[in-house]
Amino acid sequence: MNKSLFTLATLSAFAAGAYAQSSVTLFGVLDVNAAQIKNGSAGSLKSLSQGALNTSRLGLRGSEDLGGGLSAGFHLEGQVNPDNGTMTSVFWNRRSTVSLIGSWGELRLGRDYNPSSRNTYLFEPYIGTSVGTVLNFTLAPTATLGSGATTALRTNNAVAYFLPRGLGGLYGEAMIAPSEGAPGNKYFGGRLGYAAGPFDVSAAYGTTKTASSDDFKQWNIGLAYKLDSMKLLGLYNVHEFGGLEQKTTALGLAVPVGLGEFRAMWAANSRSGGAVGSGFASGDDSNMLSAGYVYNLSKRTALYGFAGRIANDGAARLTVDGTAPAAMAAGETSSGYQFGITHRF
Repeated sequence: MNKSLFTLATLSAFAAGAYAQSSVTLFGVLDVNAAQIKNGSAGSLKSLSQGALNTSRLGLRGSEDLGGGLSAGFHLEGQVNPDNGTMTSVFWNRRSTVSLIGSWGELRLGRDYNPSSRNTYLFEPYIGTSVGTVLNFTLAPTATLGSGATTALRTNNAVAYFLPRGLGGLYGEAMIAPSEGAPGNKYFGGRLGYAAGPFDVSAAYGTTKTASSDDFKQWNIGLAYKLDSMKLLGLYNVHEFGGLEQKTTALGLAVPVGLGEFRAMWAANSRSGGAVGSGFASGDDSNMLSAGYVYNLSKRTALYGFAGRIANDGAARLTVDGTAPAAMAAGETSSGYQFGITHRF
């Protein structure tokens, strides 16, 4: 009897120890907002939508301690649409990776944000969401300049390396991905940054092979500076394809106010190299102003309101909802607002 109890206790202790070396976490965000978007002659649309403060998502992540300072990890994350209960057609569209992590850094394989896109949302106050985000310029349907590149934000079939922590503020990553027979998927890029005290600066470059002899190229530099409790952000981003070029400049701020945070941004987008009337010629410019407030009910739940406006010139037709409606005339204005709630779990 005593031997049986001892055996049971030993097995229980072993199982507990083995379990402690592995972990799996279910996480997610549900974000729903009431919105109204007006895109020039295309008219206005009222809707219940998702993802103005944080993109709604459902995910699983986990890690296993392999011993000797080595661990393995995985991350699966897909967008959900709580307004209608659906998910995107690519189930784990946001990220699907497996990693090997050690004192030397992290080797990550799968679908993920690429280095040249990461700065575009990390160095603006909306972190890539809402009617005010700079992604309305850098991720617009025409932002890849007709190149057919599919790597404006994320990359499939990627092999990435991340520098380890503890390098005195230095951080960085590099990524390479094959085309696997699909033009516009072959990518190579890197990102290098330095964060210490109130400063954070990062530069990135990426190139994507296309079906033509020209590559789609993206490079940018982002800067953040904390001034007391206020955070100032700046971004300069360039897209190039053949003789076409798009330049985006953004200046933003985030200021704690009461139990929440006030956010605002100005951004300008200019294009050149294309024919007059194409939307890619000199003078086909866009300027955006946006502002909003996030009120934190708790660490996981918040209410928010955002407003944005894009003034287009020439043949430009960029919008605050990231669409390109056929009924919208060149040079018209796009504007919108969103009021909603977000909950993280």
